[in-house]
Amino acid sequence: MSDITDIIAIDGPAGAGKSSAAKRVAQLLGMAYLDTGAMYRAATWYAIESGVNLDAPDALVASTKAMNYEVFGGDGADQRIFVDGRDVTDAIRKPEVTRNIYKLDQNPSVRDRLVALQREFGAKRPTVAEGRDIGTVVFPKAKCKIYLDASLDERARRRAVQLQAAGIPVDMAALANEINERDRRDRTRQTAPLRCPDDAVVLDTTHMRFDQVVQRIAELARGAL
Repeated sequence: MSDITDIIAIDGPAGAGKSSAAKRVAQLLGMAYLDTGAMYRAATWYAIESGVNLDAPDALVASTKAMNYEVFGGDGADQRIFVDGRDVTDAIRKPEVTRNIYKLDQNPSVRDRLVALQREFGAKRPTVAEGRDIGTVVFPKAKCKIYLDASLDERARRRAVQLQAAGIPVDMAALANEINERDRRDRTRQTAPLRCPDDAVVLDTTHMRFDQVVQRIAELARGAL
């Protein structure tokens, strides 16, 4: 079992580079990788796939509790997400899921369920965890807290590259607006809003290369853990 404080907590808005950097840092330091956003995406995908009314909060809670969520490849190298035995790693990144995820991540009871799963994960071994409330809610006593940010234009560009690589057509203006709206929802929701932890190191990655971001996070982690 791990000390629940042996966590590198990485927070930040969509497209700031959290997932890619966290995966690589986990590999470098031999730690587990926890993508909390994938949990919310999986719960959203599961609700859609199950025909649940996305405007019925209680039904979303029941759906989330019924979901059997599994992760394979703990260091993030080739991590795959499974729901009820089905590989949904790619499916949870589709635009329909992205458009509807806020209906679950703004639901306090859904969050309670997923935060409990996240803490269980982090208690098993030292973990690099990324999301939007990691250092403030999920692991408030994490030894290393980092807040990644970047300009809206750069974050939209990065997300477009990801979508295009998956064969999904991109309207840049619409994508930027979607990310901006997601930011607004995340920062203004009543439960666990996105904010920078008071004791976090802020990294603006707008003009940083990926390897520079990874190196800086690893340096901060080695100094804290």
